[in-house]
Amino acid sequence: MKTIYLDHNATTPMDKRVLDFIYPYLTDEFYNPSSIHLPGQQVREEIEKSRKKILELLEGENYNLYFTSGGTEADNFAIQGAAYGNQKKGRHIICSSIEHHAVIDTCKALEKDGFEVTYLSTGSDGVVNLDDLKQSIRKDTILVTVMHANNETGVIQPVEEIARFCREKGIIFHTDAVQTAGKIPLSLKKIGADLVVISSHKFYGPKAAGALLVRKGTRIFPLFHGGSQEKNLRPGTENTPGIIGMARALEIAVSEMETEGIRQKELRDRLEEGILNLIPDVQVNGSREKRVPGTLNVSIKYVEGEALLMYLSDEGIAASSGSACSSSSLEPSHVLLSMGIAHEIAHGSIRFSLGKMNGEEDVEAVLKILPEVVKKLRRFSPFGKDKEEFGENVYAHTH
Repeated sequence: MKTIYLDHNATTPMDKRVLDFIYPYLTDEFYNPSSIHLPGQQVREEIEKSRKKILELLEGENYNLYFTSGGTEADNFAIQGAAYGNQKKGRHIICSSIEHHAVIDTCKALEKDGFEVTYLSTGSDGVVNLDDLKQSIRKDTILVTVMHANNETGVIQPVEEIARFCREKGIIFHTDAVQTAGKIPLSLKKIGADLVVISSHKFYGPKAAGALLVRKGTRIFPLFHGGSQEKNLRPGTENTPGIIGMARALEIAVSEMETEGIRQKELRDRLEEGILNLIPDVQVNGSREKRVPGTLNVSIKYVEGEALLMYLSDEGIAASSGSACSSSSLEPSHVLLSMGIAHEIAHGSIRFSLGKMNGEEDVEAVLKILPEVVKKLRRFSPFGKDKEEFGENVYAHTH
């Protein structure tokens, strides 16, 4: 059975062009870039070329780039590094409540060490309210963290305005751009954040490769010790294939971004329209205007999301209920709850995230299979309506 993969926000397949590009560094060019011999220094040169390439692609001439093992490490590096590096100025942090767990859990860990964190909820559109942010600022606020786009809803946040405000107040601003790099234009010069995180495997590069981009002059402490790599801020032997592959993958993604974004948006909109027309009692979660092109998050009432995903998986459709990092949890999405969505409705949420491998036939397959799966589950649903309403009658009404 062919798998219809609609979980690209969780991870993407490596582009074959990237695999071909990094193959020599997985085999013959295996040398340690910290070695002083010629082969090692040649590998070092390729790493520095990759660093320069990523900075150019992201318009980050005023930034330093530190390679990490991925987005989670980079978020930890950014938040803890900024908190401990600036704690003499204050110990108050502002964090949106829709952040990835790599951010929220890091902030919670800092609370145990005496930092205070204010968590900002959003409106039903999933967008952080700038007035709420401004009212939360204190004299001892040292860091604000708001993601560029949410991994579950795809909703894009007003990061440029937040960065501008934080700069006026002398507060460090961190944004997790894991879900936007390679998907929509990401200019560090334009956004103006002090700390920006990207992750290779979200744009068809190798896993276990990410980066923290730090605006020059931003004070940040290292998380680890034991080597001089990455200007003593991120020690450890560099992941040469991952780094070189990340730069190549970003280069390809940026070059294809416009046409691929239009194509994915058309597929996403077709999928959304079909679901709303074919299945009653469905709501789209988050702003329908301010989204990355390939993400659709819907709540299907009177069904349980995990059961829905398992049935779809049996039919060869791979989707998600939210973040892959919390997929083992049976609790509803913290993102949807923060948006004010009722617990029982959030339980029926499902995220479709499209990518380069998807086409119209995938969308049509979902629209054929999903209504039947929902109909079957609603017959046995413990949520909401009387059991007798979950049969054919509920589908006799138009949405």
